Amino acid sequence: MSDILVLILRRLRAPLVTLITVYAISVFGLTLMPGVDPDGRPWRMSLFDAFYVMSYTATTIGFGEIPHPFSYAQRLWMTLSIYLTVIGWAYALGSIFALTRNTAFRQAIERHRFEARVRRMTDPFFVVCGYGQSGRRLVAALDEIGFGTVVLEPDPERARAHLVLDTRQTTALLMADARSPEVLLAAGVAKPECAGLVALAAGDEVNQSIVIGAKVLAPPLPVLARVSSPGARDTLESFGEAMIVNTYETFAFNFRMALAQPDSLRLEDCLSGVPGAALPPRIEAPRGHWIVAGYGRFGHGIAAALDAAGQSWKAIDIDPAHCGKEGIVGSALAEEALRRAGIEQACGIVAGTDVDANNLAIVTNARRLKRRLFTVIRQNAAGNRSLIEAARADLEFVQAALMTNECVQLLTTPLLNRFLLKARQQPNAWAVGVLGRLRDVLGDTVPHTWALLCDPALLGARYALVEQTEPPLTLAYLLADPDDRLVRLPAVPLLLLSKGRDTLLPDENTPLRAGDRILFAGAEGVEGLQRRTLNDDGAVHYLRTGREPVRTWLGRLLERRRLRASGEAVAGPR
Repeated sequence: MSDILVLILRRLRAPLVTLITVYAISVFGLTLMPGVDPDGRPWRMSLFDAFYVMSYTATTIGFGEIPHPFSYAQRLWMTLSIYLTVIGWAYALGSIFALTRNTAFRQAIERHRFEARVRRMTDPFFVVCGYGQSGRRLVAALDEIGFGTVVLEPDPERARAHLVLDTRQTTALLMADARSPEVLLAAGVAKPECAGLVALAAGDEVNQSIVIGAKVLAPPLPVLARVSSPGARDTLESFGEAMIVNTYETFAFNFRMALAQPDSLRLEDCLSGVPGAALPPRIEAPRGHWIVAGYGRFGHGIAAALDAAGQSWKAIDIDPAHCGKEGIVGSALAEEALRRAGIEQACGIVAGTDVDANNLAIVTNARRLKRRLFTVIRQNAAGNRSLIEAARADLEFVQAALMTNECVQLLTTPLLNRFLLKARQQPNAWAVGVLGRLRDVLGDTVPHTWALLCDPALLGARYALVEQTEPPLTLAYLLADPDDRLVRLPAVPLLLLSKGRDTLLPDENTPLRAGDRILFAGAEGVEGLQRRTLNDDGAVHYLRTGREPVRTWLGRLLERRRLRASGEAVAGPR
């Protein structure tokens, strides 16, 4: 607000001085003009009367001669004063209108509104730096989950898309460079409600600056950055605890899983997909010879995955610097280049150039030469979705969608990422079993995932873990409906983190301890019932005994007498 006031005073200094001068001359001159009262005696107006008359006259409210009719000298001075004040007000109003069109003033107003909106955010929110394709998808995904967002984007064209966004959660936008510490502080990175920051700017250097600035201002804040080069990854990894996502490396790893562990890949897609959607299809890439069309960063990642899987490949690129010794210099659109790369013996082709239309044409030409071909296609621009769909590829690389899934997974459910890292170390048959358990409980839909903490600060958890430890609280209690303990909740425990030890697919009879964290996958609404169990000692008592707890003092007195008479231990929620 101080910036706005300083800007107003600076821009309107001359008009204000002009108005004050005009009023001073008009008022002082009016006191000097001689007048005559009704009795014919001479009189002059006081400073207060003169100021009062000039105030309602110069502001066009009205006109009147007080306390006596004016003399000709007074009327002449009033006429001159009216023209002077009209000119002064015209100059001042023109300057005010010019100020409202001033870019710096508008930015200051927007900055003030933005800061006020961020201050009013009392629920958890994320700061998203960069509002390109990935940023827009991420904001929409976080809003769907239930998180507010604060968007920082210096490009007005990109920021304009946020102005028409319809969100259910609170969101705020500031057109500014997120590398500035003042901008990050205004975005609320130091607020306790800030759940994390995501750097999705176009360049690695910009993302590095944003992450470093955020960690300096708020060291405990979870931060995630998108990088596209190994150097940027090394820099951020050496700086400190920052989550790093390279979409090319991530897709290459998924492609390698499609070659060796297709069911493990399907399990990952299932757990990181949109809850309630249909289960993703099983994608198994064939083993054999591959053609990589476009040998840039994306193509290098695919080639590395093929090497790791022990598959042969040949790259095609129009840039000799990209191809090196192992590639073919030329266009994959040409039949001759595809034949040199071994299209007749190939089992699959990767269309990974920077042009979506070319990728579609490459897939079409390759299928013309060999009908049965596994195809992988890269989408570069969001507006070209129809081109990618027309290719009917077996596997698609959509950078914005992949980045959104990684961000949501790492930021909102870090325990899920821990589970997936452990799951990748298991054989493919293990993933088949997990998928079978999920389908038995939920059917052919993508489950919701959530994490629970056995926090003794919660009333139910304290009663079960501290006050009445027998029988021990087990996973079975969290899988029973607190309204009907004979009904099993549609959920599967995926991971139990207890005292630093990870247990995949823990047994339902596993005792729980204070501080344990459990990852569940299940139907919508189950998380709320489980949190109710941990928050309500009465629910825990019912799940243990099958009896509703007595909550009135008279009822508790009668219950104690009944228990003493029957010889049972007197125990129950307080």
